[in-house]
Amino acid sequence: MNGSSRLKIVPRARFITGGNLFSRWHDDVKSGTAPVLYQHGFPYPEVGPGLVTLIGGAPGAGKTCFTTSMGIEMLRFQPGLRVLMANCEMAPEALLNRQLARLSGIDAEAIRHRRLGPEHEERLTAGLATLQAVIDRLAFMNAPYDISNVAASVDAFGADVVFIDYIQRFTIPTEDAEARHRVNRVMDYLRQFANAGLAVIVVSAVGRSRDKAGRSSYAGDGLSLASFRETSELEYGADDALILAPIGDDSDLVRLSHLKARHGRQVTQEFRFNRSVQSFTLVSSDATPASWTPPVTTDARSATRTSVTEELLRLWDSGAVADDDAPLPNEN
Repeated sequence: MNGSSRLKIVPRARFITGGNLFSRWHDDVKSGTAPVLYQHGFPYPEVGPGLVTLIGGAPGAGKTCFTTSMGIEMLRFQPGLRVLMANCEMAPEALLNRQLARLSGIDAEAIRHRRLGPEHEERLTAGLATLQAVIDRLAFMNAPYDISNVAASVDAFGADVVFIDYIQRFTIPTEDAEARHRVNRVMDYLRQFANAGLAVIVVSAVGRSRDKAGRSSYAGDGLSLASFRETSELEYGADDALILAPIGDDSDLVRLSHLKARHGRQVTQEFRFNRSVQSFTLVSSDATPASWTPPVTTDARSATRTSVTEELLRLWDSGAVADDDAPLPNEN
């Protein structure tokens, strides 16, 4: 290849000097301003702007129920918060059915089949009122389940928190042939969305591992960071990585193993999962503070969030997506 036909690539430097960074960082340290964290009903994991929280689980372990409960509780604790659920597995009505069961204490099957009588009226009214109080700040993303739709939906709704459930089913406009490459790239984008001030909760499938008896199993004692399906980029790109799995032969006792904590301590928790009403009750924890009150703000977005769609376009413009014909997030 001669010089005239050779593709010339001139890289653009992207850095910040320590001197430019130090002044801002110094003032932030001296001000004593703690990072914004969103309370969600459980002591851990930490969720907030700029954080990617990865939660994996075996089939039937309750990961969707657990994460959806987190979203509803965030809305209850933070009156100004807005949450987008991007769930490619369950219809919004099914997710609301489960949350109504949790909030009312009425059996989930009775709610699903609408077998509701006078004996349920008081609890049903209370559960519906709780959901109605937050429903205007909750949205459910429709298909297509790709990263450009996530970006456009986050910005159009003004979401502060997005739930991706589950990541192995999400695509990019120019999808790689191998699933691990696709998941790598989706996780890369979600990491950048967090850097723009979004709180990202990623739900992941896990693969079977060998339990203590050497059997192929989803048992919690055999699951590790290597259990996340498709790629190691999942745990690398996350600030916190956790796996929800049954403990022993008791299907209602589950452990949320905290396998990675980039910014703090790893805290494993055990819960009683009441499947009939889709609720989790904390049983034990490595560290449950006697009085748990994380720093919370009700107006975090205006100070921290920038356009996720603009961030996606910037990444595409910088060559993160190789196909020049990839559609823009708002294109049909």
